[in-house]
Amino acid sequence: MTTATFAAELEAANKVGDPEADELVSGLIDNGEIDGVNALFRTIGTLGPNQDLSQLPPRLAEFLKKAVAPPTDWSEADVKAAESFFAHHHGEVSMLQGTVGLIGTYLSPTGAFTLRSTGRLGGVEGPGRRLSQSSRLFIDMGNKNAMRDGSLASTVTKVRMVHASVRQLHKKSGVWDYAKWGEPVSQKYTTGAACVFSTQILQGMKNLGLDVSKNDAHGFMCAWHYVSHYLGTPEKWLLPKNADDVEALWNQERDKEWKKTDDGVFMTEQAIDFYRKFLPPGAHDAYVAMVRTALTDKYADMAGLKKSVLDAAGKVLAGGHGLVSGTAGGLLGGAAKEAVGVNPYKEILGIGSKAFNEVERYALTHDADDQPQMHQELDDNR
Repeated sequence: MTTATFAAELEAANKVGDPEADELVSGLIDNGEIDGVNALFRTIGTLGPNQDLSQLPPRLAEFLKKAVAPPTDWSEADVKAAESFFAHHHGEVSMLQGTVGLIGTYLSPTGAFTLRSTGRLGGVEGPGRRLSQSSRLFIDMGNKNAMRDGSLASTVTKVRMVHASVRQLHKKSGVWDYAKWGEPVSQKYTTGAACVFSTQILQGMKNLGLDVSKNDAHGFMCAWHYVSHYLGTPEKWLLPKNADDVEALWNQERDKEWKKTDDGVFMTEQAIDFYRKFLPPGAHDAYVAMVRTALTDKYADMAGLKKSVLDAAGKVLAGGHGLVSGTAGGLLGGAAKEAVGVNPYKEILGIGSKAFNEVERYALTHDADDQPQMHQELDDNR
């Protein structure tokens, strides 16, 4: 399928949800079963033929049994390629997905509106709550054997049901503007988010001067092909496994999809403030400069990310030019050392990844939410 054909298909995907998951979750909401199922979610660590689902409502157990099947074109070579990528880049890519990736999803006007208006995801606990829905996925993607033992399939299928709960709550609210927004968390939005968390992250790594081999880039796309399948994406809208094809599609579609909105700026600011408390003293400006460089000025400005004196110097250094990185090192709280041609973002990424481990630990343990959780209410106080 050409990128032009794929893009045309995506317009149709804007009107499509996930009928099987939507029907199931609608019934769970109507019957007041969401809390109970969320509690049971914490007990299901893998999805496989031998998984005991006897404690679940029968229709949910039946749904999960059907959800076990991998993508039809999945292979051992795909698993090995994905594992190679994460063996080399798990820490930094998890952190970039949780910052650059999440901010990228806020640049979709429909996505930003949906997230801000959905229950606790849009309230004071928003950043931590959003991370609690995403961190388990980012971490599990890189865990050894996650694509073999059913643990990643389990996590992603739970996220699939979270998406269904968002769609159903908006439908039941009667206030969602379907003519303007299309379907809440539509197949188009899900595919677009997969682009953000995959090819946009690879571009961000390149912008930061990080080397990713062609084989590893392919492996990352294989991982997202796998994730997209378990998110309930029909085969015709699954991301290709070829990194160049996905990049061409995303480069073609990004400026149609990303816009500056009050919702997007609000949530970006909320997220950046949330990350601040986990960073060492003096590191915040350098951290924001890193995120700006990964996104580029054009999209960082759309997100409302503030500029700093580090931006210009960091970009040159990330490009491999011979400048002194002492200023960046000083702001990171470390010894100011002169190093010609050193990319300061490698140091910042190391510190940022360590700090982000704390962010993820908070997100996964706060209020006992260590698994994706479905919602049962919308926030009326936007």
